[in-house]
Amino acid sequence: MGAIEIFDTHTHLNVENFADKVAEELALAKELGVTRHNVVGFDRPTIERAIELADQFEQVYLTLGWHPTEAGDYDQDTENFLLDRLQHPKVLALGEIGLDYHWMTAPKDVQEQVFRRQIQLSKELNLPFVVHTRDALEDTYAIIKSEGVGPRGGIMHSYSGSLDDAQRFVELGMTISFSGVVTFKKATDIQEAATHLPLNKILVETDAPYLAPVPKRGKENKTAYTRYVVEKIAELRGMKMEELAQATTENALKLFGLKDSQ
Repeated sequence: MGAIEIFDTHTHLNVENFADKVAEELALAKELGVTRHNVVGFDRPTIERAIELADQFEQVYLTLGWHPTEAGDYDQDTENFLLDRLQHPKVLALGEIGLDYHWMTAPKDVQEQVFRRQIQLSKELNLPFVVHTRDALEDTYAIIKSEGVGPRGGIMHSYSGSLDDAQRFVELGMTISFSGVVTFKKATDIQEAATHLPLNKILVETDAPYLAPVPKRGKENKTAYTRYVVEKIAELRGMKMEELAQATTENALKLFGLKDSQ
């Protein structure tokens, strides 16, 4: 194969950390072989900023949705706003949506209602959906199972569970995305999942500026650092880094309905 092309399937270049340095971040990413970036908007300001970036940079794509920590603010006006922005031609998926029992900024029943509604919307719009789950894996599984995964599938973003749980989500029609957490020394469950899941069911991401991988742990994460995630998973699976990069990029292109035109 030619030059390495890595797809960061979940990044937040639309947050304040990167306000004046997106072009610089993208240039560094290209140096490390990270050539496509799915920027995720999760509330009104980050959704609007994500759209600005997608309009400005060819290699930037969009996922737009209403984060579970914002679920208390979800109403018809919010839904209308979302539906309008989801018409953007560079939208790849609806998300990140789900449950967050760590911060608990909205009651569980409210989070569940908003999560279910957005899964329904993703299917109506024929989009994959991207799931955030924190301290809520069982409820997340139950809701996805009950709502059903549409033909476009879905993504478990920054996966942090076991291999067994990952396999359960894959059986529902989900794809598992690994962030820098897979590089952490104590993340043995996550490493086991990254090692043994079918190759066509995994993606890579940064969730930048959060969760910087080893050897950058403790620093601000960058979309460029998807390369370290690729290197770690390749090492775990006994593959060449280039092969893992190609496989995960092809998985992303297929799931997002993109043709490899870059």
